[in-house]
Amino acid sequence: MLPAIVFRQVHRPLSAGGLHHGAATTLKHVLGVGGSSFVNCLNRYAAATGFIRISFLDINQHRNWDVARLRLYADAKKKSLHLRTLQGRDLLQGVIDKQRAEFIERKNFLVDDIREARYKVQERVREKIVEIREERENIMTIPNMLTISRAILSPYIGYVIVQGNYTLGMSLLVVAGITDLLDGQIARRWPSQASKAGSFLDPMADKLLMGSLVISLCYSELMPMWLTGVVVFRDLFLIAAGFVIRYISLPPPKTFSRYFDATHVTAQLEPTLISKINTGVQLATIGISLGAPIWNYIDHPALHGLWYLTGVTTIAAALSYVINRRNTFKIIKKKT
Repeated sequence: MLPAIVFRQVHRPLSAGGLHHGAATTLKHVLGVGGSSFVNCLNRYAAATGFIRISFLDINQHRNWDVARLRLYADAKKKSLHLRTLQGRDLLQGVIDKQRAEFIERKNFLVDDIREARYKVQERVREKIVEIREERENIMTIPNMLTISRAILSPYIGYVIVQGNYTLGMSLLVVAGITDLLDGQIARRWPSQASKAGSFLDPMADKLLMGSLVISLCYSELMPMWLTGVVVFRDLFLIAAGFVIRYISLPPPKTFSRYFDATHVTAQLEPTLISKINTGVQLATIGISLGAPIWNYIDHPALHGLWYLTGVTTIAAALSYVINRRNTFKIIKKKT
């Protein structure tokens, strides 16, 4: 709002160039006031408008102005101010429209970006689902069933030996040995019966069988405690390594259910040659030690020599897995 400069009331004698009688009469006739009343009227008019900027340095300089001219001048100033107000409003509206357009553009960009990100996430989830389905395999094969039956039979064989029924224990051990031979032969002869899960299930069942037999034989004093400790420690070491390999090879997400899902195969184990020899030596040692009370050759020197041989091959097999750890297992990756 432009400031209004209030009219100055100048007190001069009429004889010194003040309003002549005709002008005073005219103003009095138009406004109905005269003298100081006329200036007060102009002051009230300026204060009422509030938008007029008129400066009278001397009332004598504008003595010939009448009220009509003053009103025209005031109206022109008001019109000019109104036009500037409209221009300012239009300028402000343009800025607001521009900001609104930029906001809408940014909003649309963010919406499109979110939609694109959601689409990419959905595609990634679909790829993961397909990947998991491709990695699954059928574990209900004949070799795997024989392996699982041997694992279930192992604790019972140990229980029979602890009860002193060595003949039945020997018979069950022969059955377990036959299942161990059959599952490998079937998997090699018929590729449709082979599975990557079997590469882990078979050694796990062997470890369970060996552990149950050596502990029960040690309890029955048919095998020395030091050999039992070596065999059990080696098996526990390999079992722990298998759990670590499973965790390393499992792709994200690493959930508890996926970790123990046997159909989701992520790695394949390849036993070393020394480990295969050690498995045969251990089975022979356990069978011969179990037959000692049946055929009466307990504490025979050859039996003691077989125990030491078994201990050496067991330690060598454990070391072979450590030395050749890069070749003993293979992580199965997604096919591309």
